[in-house]
Amino acid sequence: MRLTWPRIALAAFLAALVATPFALDRAFPPDLSRLNATGAEVLDRDGRTLSVLPAPGGTWRLRTTVADVPAPLADLLIAAEDRRFRSHPGVDPIALARASVQWVRAGRVVSGGSTLTMQAARLLEPRPRNLRSKLIEIFRAMQLEARFGKDEILGIWLTLAPQGGNIEGLRAGSLAWFGRPAARLDAAESALLIALARRPATLRPDRHPDAARAARDAVLARRGGPAAGLSAADRDIAMATAMPDRRLPMPRLAPHLAREMARGASGTVALTLDAPLQRATERLAAEVLATLPDRAALAIVVADAATREMRALIGGEWGAESRAGALDLTRAVRSPGSALKPFLYAMAFERGIATPSTIVADLPRHFGAYAPENFGRDFAGRVTAADALRLSLNLPAVALLDQVGALRFASALKLAGAAPRLPRGADASLPLALGGAGTTLREMTALYATIADHGRSLPLRLTPGEQPEAQQAVERRAADAVAAILVQNFPGGGPAGVAWKTGTSWGGRDAWAMGFDARHVVGVWIGRPDGTAMPGATGRQVALPVLARAFALLPEAPRERLRVMADAPRRQAPADRLRLLFPPPGASLTEGAGPVTLRAAGGQRPLSFLVDGAPLAVEPARREVAWTPPGPGFYRVTVLDAEGAASSVAIRVRSAEAASAAASVVLIPASVPAAAP
Repeated sequence: MRLTWPRIALAAFLAALVATPFALDRAFPPDLSRLNATGAEVLDRDGRTLSVLPAPGGTWRLRTTVADVPAPLADLLIAAEDRRFRSHPGVDPIALARASVQWVRAGRVVSGGSTLTMQAARLLEPRPRNLRSKLIEIFRAMQLEARFGKDEILGIWLTLAPQGGNIEGLRAGSLAWFGRPAARLDAAESALLIALARRPATLRPDRHPDAARAARDAVLARRGGPAAGLSAADRDIAMATAMPDRRLPMPRLAPHLAREMARGASGTVALTLDAPLQRATERLAAEVLATLPDRAALAIVVADAATREMRALIGGEWGAESRAGALDLTRAVRSPGSALKPFLYAMAFERGIATPSTIVADLPRHFGAYAPENFGRDFAGRVTAADALRLSLNLPAVALLDQVGALRFASALKLAGAAPRLPRGADASLPLALGGAGTTLREMTALYATIADHGRSLPLRLTPGEQPEAQQAVERRAADAVAAILVQNFPGGGPAGVAWKTGTSWGGRDAWAMGFDARHVVGVWIGRPDGTAMPGATGRQVALPVLARAFALLPEAPRERLRVMADAPRRQAPADRLRLLFPPPGASLTEGAGPVTLRAAGGQRPLSFLVDGAPLAVEPARREVAWTPPGPGFYRVTVLDAEGAASSVAIRVRSAEAASAAASVVLIPASVPAAAP
């Protein structure tokens, strides 16, 4: 065929006609920024909603697909808004023609003629409602149809449809108006959300209930027929359903953890938490916080002892400025007090330094310049290692660490997931046995999980996934021996078969209670975030009751292993018997050496000290008193408790000249504050 200029011009025109849409599409692509700017939904281990975080700018908008809503909702939406949605190319000429005729006849807009694809284009790029905007929507609709499938276009509408106020999209709308996921919406709820998207300001059910009901019922009456999968009976039931009368708060379980894990994320974030347990633990925390001293905060961690997956986490009182509510206190570095002792005993058992039945001395002793004391400033004398751990005696713990080695102990703590934080430039030393280092509640929970899991060390986990290989931080027999020692009844009542230990840092700044059974490990910390003291607060008094209540929330665990341990015969500690620790019977003291500290243990306070029947002034809560011998001679020292029990010893005070020729007994004063149980 011979080419002529007219034919060449025609071919060029047709090519330009075909190429122009593609050129325009490339030059002016649709703006998908609003679609991509969504918030995050944090889910628990079973896919239940824990928390929702807004999109940038504070809008509650969650990415929504057709798979996120019930099939009848998509059918109802198409029946109500765009019956030919599945067949048209983004623009419905029939609907546009009808809308044009209605406009000419009525002199106003009666129906817009917009398809769902055109509505999606308008939601992506909101503009004033005029003819120019309509033409742009037509062009954008054709672009969307060329780029996306029909279900993907529905997903744009479902994500961006306004739902009143700062709520957009049907997933967010479902949570705000009905308090449940969009997948569980019924026909009445679906119809309300579809209607609400048309005029969100004037159809909000909390402000305009009658108008909202009429709009919902209109969707059901005109569109909710067989095309939407609704029978007449179903439609009647839906129209009789009550309207929501208020907007519900968005889910906000585990707010500290949700923000940590969803930072910078959109879509869904899956965690290992258990939503019902998290909710129950938050209720418990709220009840406990109401009873705590001013500015005191609470943190709780619950984890699966076998998998190390966290099941619940309380980082503090969210939003409470006086309690540093914005901080996750499970990450705060604090002194653990005596809560490190179980792992120390496990290391001592592993190395053959002691066994649970080994007799250890809880008596005044110097370790170089370090002279620890017990919290009550009394001493239990000779006890078994098991009883020393149960009673949280300080002298035996320091003596064991002296033999284990502070550096070796610190390294083992690191392997078990609780690396101690030491002052800058300092090395691990003996005070580590009593909490002379920093750690966090998460790390302490991992440490106790190591003991619960037969000495196997694994990090705590917040997200599902493959479990790393465990390391044997301490021998199984040693870990199980410690677990057996720690199985005790809760003093104020609680579940049986739980192994627990408390800890208190110096000055009552930190109160800890850690525990585990055969299935779970739980950690509780109470303290002031600014590090100031809580006078009189101890782990046993304030944290242990919370631990007992936390275990009561957990499902009944198979506690056979721990119950067998608890039923094992124990040597009863002699801590209740009143006795004088110093001076010992027949002691010989030196005149002029200064005041002598008389010390007692056991018995029921307040105690009374007498020398040759003359009482000494003593504070009611103390188990010691200073006495200055008036001169050389023989004296009888007696202590009486509140129930009338007595213990006495005879001693001798020698002159300085006589003492120079004989060995004298010298009291070693305590110089370092003691850690509490």
